Amino acid sequence: MTAKTYEFASAPCGSLSTRVAGAEVMLRASGAMWLAAERALVVADLHLEKGSSYAVRGQMLPPYDTRETLSRLETEVAALDPEIVVLLGDTFHDRKSEARLAPDDALRITTLAMQRRLIWVIGNHDADGPQMLPGEAVDELELCGLTFRHEPRGGPQAGEVAGHLHPAAIVRASRGSVRRRCFVTDAERAILPAFGAYAGGLNVRDQAFAGLFARPPLAGALGQGKVHAVGWRSLAGD
Repeated sequence: MTAKTYEFASAPCGSLSTRVAGAEVMLRASGAMWLAAERALVVADLHLEKGSSYAVRGQMLPPYDTRETLSRLETEVAALDPEIVVLLGDTFHDRKSEARLAPDDALRITTLAMQRRLIWVIGNHDADGPQMLPGEAVDELELCGLTFRHEPRGGPQAGEVAGHLHPAAIVRASRGSVRRRCFVTDAERAILPAFGAYAGGLNVRDQAFAGLFARPPLAGALGQGKVHAVGWRSLAGD
């Protein structure tokens, strides 16, 4: 399989334009998906307040992950001016994360919801949904003929866009290997990379991805300001 098989097209902004189940989507270097037809911006797995969650358990991380993640989201919103912002599950790292938000970070989310249609897709880490913050909480969402849900369902699912697995690509070359968060798609379904600053990545060669795609998928690896299309044969295991 090559990138040409999947009809990827590079955009001036470094994004990749492609189709998922016939719907035109843009894969952004930030890790966000853009659906121009609906003016919808989709991001998965922000895991806000992961740093403070670790601190509660005695594992100290710099407590700036929420600030950094929201700043990156605001940059995408400013660049694209979406009408809809979809948070594709695990927006919070745990069910108490919302209560641990700094007041200014909570205000940033509230301001976003006042200016756009903010949709919270429920994930496994934030199964209660937002309790105090505004927006619509849903289990799944239909846009552009695609179904957006947090956890991918087993077996090929045409038209599904999900998160949860935090896909990452490893590419080995003569000078060493590179590991990057990535989109992964077979043109029928897509799994988004984690958007959160502290969210990790799972190799797309991991068994967790087995059986999800009808044919060998491609990775859209996130580079510095650019998404790189990488064929399945070029992806290495851990």
